Parts: sequence; structure tokens; C-alpha cells
Amino acid sequence: MSSSLDIIIVNWNSGNQLYDCLKSIQVTSKDGFNLRNVIIIDNHSTDNSLEKLENIEVPLITIKNNTNQGFGAACNQGVSKSNADYILFLNPDTRLFDKSLSIPIKVMSKKESNEIGVCGIQLIDEHKTIHRSCCNFPKTKHFLNRMTGLHYLFPKKFKTHFKTDWEHNENSVVEHVIGAFYLIRRELFQKMNGFDERFFVYLEDLDLSYRISKLGYKTLYLAEVNAFHRGGGTSEQVKAKRLFYSIRSRILYGFKHFNFFTAAILFFATLLIEPISRICLGIIKLSLKDVKEVLKAYSMLIKDIPNIARLSR
Repeated sequence: MSSSLDIIIVNWNSGNQLYDCLKSIQVTSKDGFNLRNVIIIDNHSTDNSLEKLENIEVPLITIKNNTNQGFGAACNQGVSKSNADYILFLNPDTRLFDKSLSIPIKVMSKKESNEIGVCGIQLIDEHKTIHRSCCNFPKTKHFLNRMTGLHYLFPKKFKTHFKTDWEHNENSVVEHVIGAFYLIRRELFQKMNGFDERFFVYLEDLDLSYRISKLGYKTLYLAEVNAFHRGGGTSEQVKAKRLFYSIRSRILYGFKHFNFFTAAILFFATLLIEPISRICLGIIKLSLKDVKEVLKAYSMLIKDIPNIARLSR
């Protein structure tokens, strides 16, 4: 009996990228599995990204939210409409190639792959450059290297949790694959109660991978098959908000997975050290715009501290 798949795409003002993504789903090979539905959760887009979709020949379900619910919450909303064997969380700024779906599902459907809970594939850009899309679970030093700006000045010595030294050119079990292409067993996703909706956007996928690993499941990266990923997504449109939510999610991750003392150090370093380092980097780059974006993001963060404190309990 063939495995079944539902694809969930969270859309927010993705423009023509959504159409291109859906067209690639239409033409990719469905060999060996049944594509039941492509579920689009639209987080209150104000552009024309949902137009022209009637021309797409895939089993499409579109759900329109009246407000932006956040990425994790929208994904959970999509899964509530699924009963497939596998769920693929796919970014709208991706485009699938011929074997982008059939090979990973074939691999995960093998009996010897029962311990594989999540699968990602190689992601490339328009120049066919391979994205360094796999990560380790972050340690305190990884966050501090980014906060202080040392990672930007001396990237080889002061690393983050991304596996940038690895070429991503071979299949491997890894700790985490980014959520742009995140294939997971539906029953496992539901067993984990889905994404933690306290993460509005960013790190909700890393948090899920970490929780899955605690149950003994593994994450597989397949380099033998790939897909296009633009990167940055629609969050490029709102850089201050992107920075705000990135920092906010990092604070929440720290309080959830580190001890309280370590999380508190990271929290105060985020408030007192990181804005200075980011402003200095903006000055070094002679970018007044970057400085303004940092100030705006940290203004949003300070106002949100009571909410962050509530969510971190």
C-alpha cells in the first residue's frame, strides 16, 4: 500500500513565489506515494499571492486566517486537517525538482528507517550553491558568539549552531534540518503536540527536532536529492520585525531548554550587549538603515518583555 503525503505551506505575502512553488509540486514525481492534499494556511496576506491558484492542478485546500497566527500555529492548524502518513512543511519560496518528494518518502517508508522521524533534503539557490541548512542543537556559546558579534568578525573561530564547515554533499544523520523542507511522520508530529506556538516564528522547528531527539528518533539529511530555496522568505520585507522575532524566539528557547541561570545570562546579554554589537556592525558597514532596523527591533523587544516573561514560565 502506497504511503500518503500532505504538504502544508504557510503563506504570508509571498507574491509569485507561492504560485511557482505550487507549480513545482504539480509537476514533481509522485511515484510511490499518494499526494492527498496541499494545504495552504494564509496568515492574513495583503498581497495577490492567493490569486491565479485555480490554475494549479493539485488537490488544494486554502484556509484564510483573519490575523497572522504565526508560523508554528499555522502549521498546527494545517496538520489538524491532515490524516496522511507523512507531513511536509514547505516554504513558499521553495521549488521542487523531479525527485524532491519521491526519494525522501521512499527512504522513510523502508522498514529499516523506522527510527527516522524527520527528513530534509539538499537545498540550493539560483546559482546552484548548496545551502548550509543543517544545524546542531545550540549551546550557550553559539548564542553568545552571535550576540557579541564575534561570529560576524571571526566566523571560523566563533561558530554558531549551523553546520557551516560541512559541505552538505552526502547523506547523513544530523541533529536538525531547517523548516524550509521538513518531512515528518504525522503520528510523531501529533505525539509531540506539534510546534510550540509560543515561538511565533523562528526556532519552532529546532525546538521540535530537539524534543523528537529526546524520544530517540533521528533526523536524516539527504544530499542525493535537492530543491530550490530562495532563503530569507517573505520576512525579508520586514527586517526589524524579523530581527525582533528571531531574538524573541532565542530567548524563549533558552528559558525552555537551558537551566534558568544560563537562560538569564543570555537574556541580559541580549538586552545589554547584542544591540551595541549590532549597531557597531551597522556602523562598520556604513549602513544607517541597519542601525535604524536594530533600534526598531530592540524597541519592540523591550515592549514585549512582560509577554516574554509570561511565556517563559
